[in-house]
Amino acid sequence: MKVIITGATGFIGAALLRPLRVTSHSLVLLSRNPRRPESGSKEAWLRWEPGTGGVWEQAVDGADGIINLAGEPIAAKRWTPVQKERIRSSRIDTTKSLVHAIAKAKVKPKFMISSSAVGYYGPRGDETLTEESSPGNDLLSRLCVEWEEEALKAETHGVRVALLRTGIVLGKGKGALAKMVPPFKMFFGGRLGSGKQWMPWIHIDDEVGLIQFLMENENARGAFNATAPNPVTMSEFSSALGKVLNRPSWAPVPASVLTLVLGEMADMLLAGQRALPGAAERLGFRFRYTNVVNALASLEL
Repeated sequence: MKVIITGATGFIGAALLRPLRVTSHSLVLLSRNPRRPESGSKEAWLRWEPGTGGVWEQAVDGADGIINLAGEPIAAKRWTPVQKERIRSSRIDTTKSLVHAIAKAKVKPKFMISSSAVGYYGPRGDETLTEESSPGNDLLSRLCVEWEEEALKAETHGVRVALLRTGIVLGKGKGALAKMVPPFKMFFGGRLGSGKQWMPWIHIDDEVGLIQFLMENENARGAFNATAPNPVTMSEFSSALGKVLNRPSWAPVPASVLTLVLGEMADMLLAGQRALPGAAERLGFRFRYTNVVNALASLEL
């Protein structure tokens, strides 16, 4: 396939490139800061700025598929009004640009896999959430709804669209673990808030594997929860992390402290989603990591 990827320099994008590079796929990687491809590689880096045209649009014409992983990291900075707009525009404007390029293409891509998040469902307590569950009404929920609506517009051009509602991705030195592991190693690890909130986690290898599965399965369309079949609570996750690191999990961070330090962003950490990957499992996808202790141990933290 000829596949276009946005967000290739991010946590998930970089992990996805590794297996795709050893296949016969031809990769076109869109970035504000394109890199020089390795000698003899079957990939091209193109400069792009969402909302503007350019050479990158020509690459969409005749491509087999698009994997849209672009977006400002949610937890990178405090949610000031400027940062919230940056988070929104980095997702919405990017997706709009891709759909606009698809509309202009003479030969349309066959599929587009577009990022979303389990934040789509909002805070729902112990409710079991499937892809058919309704969206929430908080900031992240509204963002995910708008994001998905923009991606689904590609369907009007005959493109198969799969929406990847990703949970907390577990990878060594990246994502949430990059911030959670150091306190544990210094014997100051513990749950956040009450610990009763659900953590819809997924191992990075399963995240990458699911994306590849959605690429190749012509029946894969609509929403897919990219979460392991066995979500855990924050308390259970903290205990598992402590067990793997051989450290105690004794220093909880109260909700009031999180709110003071992080502001509105704290809501994301204090209210989780008990999301299950029913859509992927019905299509035949099999997770390598279904137990959180085994998943964390495999990362050699």
